[in-house]
Amino acid sequence: MLQQQRPLTKKQKAILDFVRDFAEAHGYAPSFEEIADGFGYGSLATVHEHLENLRAKGYIRKGYNESRSIELVPAEMKVAAVPVPLYGTVAAGEPIEAIDEQETVSVPEDMLGRGEHYVLRVNGDSMIDEQIRDGDYLVVRHRETAENGEMVVALVDEEGATVKKFYREKDGRVRLQPANPTMMPMVFGAERVRVQGIVMGVMRRYA
Repeated sequence: MLQQQRPLTKKQKAILDFVRDFAEAHGYAPSFEEIADGFGYGSLATVHEHLENLRAKGYIRKGYNESRSIELVPAEMKVAAVPVPLYGTVAAGEPIEAIDEQETVSVPEDMLGRGEHYVLRVNGDSMIDEQIRDGDYLVVRHRETAENGEMVVALVDEEGATVKKFYREKDGRVRLQPANPTMMPMVFGAERVRVQGIVMGVMRRYA
């Protein structure tokens, strides 16, 4: 499955820190009442809601409707995630249009670096030897230039986006190289190809 853990809100982080500090000091988790007292909540329903969000995001485990059953998930089991916009579908084959779908995908933080990032869904299998399959999600860093051998999302003739390895030929043309021995490279005049981003990683949904 794709990484589904989302970043914490400021209040959720404060409650998680409270639970962690309490458990370290006392050797057991705080009750819902103690959390409510710690934050000045007049209703336990608010505590339930925050704890359920922490559970859904993978930071704690808790028994159903049990007051002192909160268990912290070890840090090494968690991977912080960041919501990144999904900009549609990109071809791992012939160029097709990338469409803004107004959605986001949770991306592990360690797949991101500096700059602007977005996600594209793969259509086709021209990059199969790079372990990129039809239906996978590519994490892309926005960049308008590329070095030879980098995997790029390129716009061809201002019409269709494709994912390929980028090479600049000696005659000045650009070769977009598939990673599938059954497919031929795509060669264009440099003016016909515009790099839109560099592929930083791939994610796969199993269910």
